[in-house]
Amino acid sequence: SPGVPESVISNTLSLKFNDIEGFIKVMEEKGDNIAGVIVEPVAGNMGMVTPEKDFLETLREYTLKFGSILIFDEVMTGFRVAFGGAQSVYDIKPDMTCLGKIIGGGLPVGAYGGKKEIMETVAPLGPVYQAGTLSGNPLAMAVGLKTLELLNQKGVYQDLEQKGKLLEKGLIDAAKKAKTPLCLNRVGSMFSFYFADHKVTDADGARAADKKKFIKLFHFFLENNINIAPSPFEAGFISLAHTMDDIERTVHVFAGALKKI
Repeated sequence: SPGVPESVISNTLSLKFNDIEGFIKVMEEKGDNIAGVIVEPVAGNMGMVTPEKDFLETLREYTLKFGSILIFDEVMTGFRVAFGGAQSVYDIKPDMTCLGKIIGGGLPVGAYGGKKEIMETVAPLGPVYQAGTLSGNPLAMAVGLKTLELLNQKGVYQDLEQKGKLLEKGLIDAAKKAKTPLCLNRVGSMFSFYFADHKVTDADGARAADKKKFIKLFHFFLENNINIAPSPFEAGFISLAHTMDDIERTVHVFAGALKKI
């Protein structure tokens, strides 16, 4: 995007999510020069897109093969799709993990961690200097700890999964009844739906969905006091504050919207 120097771009390769063959091809050609591979294990910026079978496994296999660092961006998925994040859901262990959002309970915070040999390169143990005005901010830490304490209580993620299943089934059933093409992706309390007659597995598939219909739905929802993300390229989240009644009402309003948009 504007403002990013060509020197930075020249050292970065951007690959398609879920493109196993494309990733293998690049690693076989350039793997010895690939320092690291950064990925959202569950993509959240083209709507929510789940990893296809063997995609994350292939990333792990080939980064190990060529000695590249596998970095999971779990800012969105960490403590959301499961207490152990997406890496626990898909049973893939990255070399480093980035976290944010939930670990601050809504306050500004970011964190990263990884293998001992990597973390020991960071000051004061190593030569990589890292500091920030908000690093370890007491308020964010207090709120974050309390948030994680609440999430670690028995039954929390089972409750979120139950709500997620109810929403998923309700929206899909309503779309079938209205004969409206719909693709819904979900992992735990994280979801996205697209007005599309194809499975959305990457950005191209997301862009091919009916965006105008989604925008009409957004405004219909707002008129009925339901607030979803205004763009089909943003993921949706179910929270502990939502009730089963909230989910059922959302499905009811969605069914009504399909008759008008």
